[in-house]
Amino acid sequence: MKKISFLILILFVAVMLNGCATPYPYGIIYTEVKAPVSSGDGGISYSKTGVSKATSVLGLVATGDCSIKTAAANGNIRIIKYVDYDAKNILGVYGEYTTTVYGD
Repeated sequence: MKKISFLILILFVAVMLNGCATPYPYGIIYTEVKAPVSSGDGGISYSKTGVSKATSVLGLVATGDCSIKTAAANGNIRIIKYVDYDAKNILGVYGEYTTTVYGD
């Protein structure tokens, strides 16, 4: 029993101290964040919005295209004003990543 408890403790410490850097705040249990990616020509007003998405299952399979290029094409945008990024992840089991492009 002592060995199992010690192994669980070591595993817990390893997870907490892994020091992995991510481009956004990441929670081990649940993540839902919105973050800016970039700003284009500085204009605040926009007339079109384009969205692209990708999903991940169990951290083993990831599909989709959440690129800025695809989001702009989906919104028929030629001049990009700014870009936002959304990430949602539940226990590493299911993840959804969305790029939103605003422009004209």
